[in-house]
Amino acid sequence: MCELNAIVINGNERELVMESVTKMVVDGDSIELTGIFGEKTIIFGSIKEVDFSKGETIIIGN
Repeated sequence: MCELNAIVINGNERELVMESVTKMVVDGDSIELTGIFGEKTIIFGSIKEVDFSKGETIIIGN
């Protein structure tokens, strides 16, 4: 299985918001992240990049 770390960027700050993300659902400007154990969180922003080689997705926060 391929999990990603979700990182939100606000200005010059990078914040790890969830590790081991297995599912991302985008609905307008909200992104629902689901972790490997089923935990969920909603982030507001837009996906800038998904990099499987680094195991991370970059979200630009609102």
